[in-house]
Amino acid sequence: MTGASGAIYGVRLLQILARAGYEVHVTISPSGAAVIKQELDTTIDIHNADVAGLLTLTPAWSTAVIEAPDASVLSRIHYHRYDDYFTPIASGSFRTQAMVVCPCSGSTLSGIARAAGSNLIQRAAEVHLKEHRKLVLVPRETPLSVLQLENMHRLAAAGAVILPAMPGWYHGVESLDSLVDFIVSRIMDQIGVDNSLIQRWGES
Repeated sequence: MTGASGAIYGVRLLQILARAGYEVHVTISPSGAAVIKQELDTTIDIHNADVAGLLTLTPAWSTAVIEAPDASVLSRIHYHRYDDYFTPIASGSFRTQAMVVCPCSGSTLSGIARAAGSNLIQRAAEVHLKEHRKLVLVPRETPLSVLQLENMHRLAAAGAVILPAMPGWYHGVESLDSLVDFIVSRIMDQIGVDNSLIQRWGES
């Protein structure tokens, strides 16, 4: 998770993946933690994040009911400091199914597009590109500059999926939660995780 608006998308994605039985590796940039504080009124210690707290976090406007995770769920969540390059996800030899940067800030887009690798998030994203694994980037910015569009084009050409946080309105929207779940559902579709978070087009 990085410092773009839309922290709830990343939190909700983590909650769904954790309960779906997947091993999940999480890292949060300092700016990402600042956005979580501003948007979700939750303080994150980026050196030792309370993952259990994220798994039960719901914003004040949400009507979602999130059950506390059990020990088996917590055992599948692995937190890594954003500046720690000695973690498994920094290496291409550590096999993964996919990586999602959600939300993805403009500076993170730029860093990945330039192969700058100035933190663990950018390094892990570069690993996924070089290993030809699925990389999904979820920017939440408007309007977009030519430079941001060029970075997105360059990353798409390199194999990344650019999935802007632009929720649809055709799936029977009843709450803000359903708009969040629309984006999370589309992310999960891209990384090959079955889900029924939304009413899909053409389904009764």
